[in-house]
Amino acid sequence: MADRFERGSLSARFGRQTVKAVLALTLFFLAFPVAMTFISSFASDWFGVFPSGFITLSNWQDVIVGTGVGADVAVGSSLAYSTGLALAGVVINLIVGVPIAYAVARYEFWGRSWVNVFAILPLAPGIILGVAFLRTYPDLSTSGIALVIGYSLLKAPYMVMAVQSSFQSMDLQQIEESARSLGASWPRTFLTVIVPNAKTGIIAGSIISWTLAAAEFNFSYIVYSRGTPPLAIFLFNNITNASFLNAAAAVSVFFLLIALVTITLQIIGNRGAVQRI
Repeated sequence: MADRFERGSLSARFGRQTVKAVLALTLFFLAFPVAMTFISSFASDWFGVFPSGFITLSNWQDVIVGTGVGADVAVGSSLAYSTGLALAGVVINLIVGVPIAYAVARYEFWGRSWVNVFAILPLAPGIILGVAFLRTYPDLSTSGIALVIGYSLLKAPYMVMAVQSSFQSMDLQQIEESARSLGASWPRTFLTVIVPNAKTGIIAGSIISWTLAAAEFNFSYIVYSRGTPPLAIFLFNNITNASFLNAAAAVSVFFLLIALVTITLQIIGNRGAVQRI
């Protein structure tokens, strides 16, 4: 009777379909602007609601070659520069963030809660951290070092939280004691046993940290002063100084880069999981 009642209830009859419909509408609402931006980058005109005059590569040519329509430089140099800065920030986050996440997840020590708080403190807006950074280290404002340090500080919480979540899902004490009982030293246990088992969280944290760092605008706008502009500044210059179709091509370059890096890191992570199996 109860089963028949549950099968006949509104939640049983329409619950799953409602969730699917809400999910589909949400995905469409989020993906539609991205798809329209990418499609419009190949259009020569935009009148009314939809772009027209397909297909032209002139918008992409303006962005890739750097004809001065939007930014003064080509996207290649800005893209390579910003990619290197973001990767350097991720490397710093890996070196610092993974041990912090492990210590917080594994050990009980005085001040543990404070370490947890300080690990997520840089979630402060980039514009505030940028002003504070310039006041503290004014000599670094003209170098890429300032951007690398700022990116690593701003995105460290995402790395720590992602890796800490992986560590908390593992029985760290048992894994560590088993490895040590087989003769492995603590560094070897950490690097060859603990870290590989947290690969999912490390890759997720790396993807999030890199993606957000490559697109970080507020901190870049405050700290950047001269030289090759970071990608966020390049996109800003194209959006403000060029037509929307040129801006669409510049933003599409960023979309493709994000997709390429995400797919690459996921393939690396899945390959490691398959090899362990």
